[in-house]
Amino acid sequence: MAAFTTRWTTLIALAVVLAILGGAAEAQLSPNFYAKSCPNLATIVRQRMAAAVQREPRMAASILRLFFHDCFVNGCDGSLLLDGTNSEKAAGPNANSARGFEVIDAIKMQVEASCRATVSCADILALATRDGVNLVGGPTWSVPLGRRDSRAAFQSLANANLPGPGSSLATLIRMFGNQGLSARDMTALSGAHTIGRSQCQFFRSRIYTETNINGTFATRRQQTCPRSGGDTNLAPLDVTTADAFDNAYYKNLVQQRGLFHSDQELFNGGSQDTLVRQYSTNPGQFNADFIAAMIKMGNLKPATGTATEIRLNCRKPN
Repeated sequence: MAAFTTRWTTLIALAVVLAILGGAAEAQLSPNFYAKSCPNLATIVRQRMAAAVQREPRMAASILRLFFHDCFVNGCDGSLLLDGTNSEKAAGPNANSARGFEVIDAIKMQVEASCRATVSCADILALATRDGVNLVGGPTWSVPLGRRDSRAAFQSLANANLPGPGSSLATLIRMFGNQGLSARDMTALSGAHTIGRSQCQFFRSRIYTETNINGTFATRRQQTCPRSGGDTNLAPLDVTTADAFDNAYYKNLVQQRGLFHSDQELFNGGSQDTLVRQYSTNPGQFNADFIAAMIKMGNLKPATGTATEIRLNCRKPN
């Protein structure tokens, strides 16, 4: 009888754990999630991001890219932050280009000192992204919180789910659509390329072989991105205001000065031309749509059944 009772207790405990893990993907997010459990969270993240951006303005773009690349792979679960041989960091779209992990580590360390085992790495990344955008001149918004961290990475999904710089408009619409994001969401989120830089290897083909490109712009980029070699040489995604979050990205597209093939696809005689023109002349509309799309993307949840937790170290499961 004792053995039966012990076995039954174990099964009940296991069922509770599985319910928590499975239900984590369906938890409702709220901007006030940590209001009582970690009231200093927003201040800690903001101060750390302010210091990071002051040291290197490009860091705002790097953190924003981490958030995008995390959310598109099994939802916003912090899986991109994990180290290991099967890590998403080693996937094609991230290897030797994703950066800013040490900034998230530093924020996590201070948050842990203030609120032990309370705040997920995924939520820290979401807040750091919002603050980075705002610190370089972009809008701010209330970030829904309450995410949990995945215990595993998903390298194959990272290779499959993240659109590349050579993507066509049809591919972009399809891949964003796979995440429940509309073509309008996609065009607004692409405005993230108003900040940051890219390596030569990702835009070389465009500046040497494509015809829908401003000649002066192409020549300028060729000066630091030769036909061969210099793969990691950097160029600004937005040639006008590289480190300021504004609507210049769309103005550049109208002038055929998109750095990536995928950028210029948004303004190349297709379905998004009208919206790009609107964003290029109406920064308020762009900011509003960008915020709405960021919140929508930030609500992407891990697949039901994903094992999750509040990681104590963003680089490894507990």
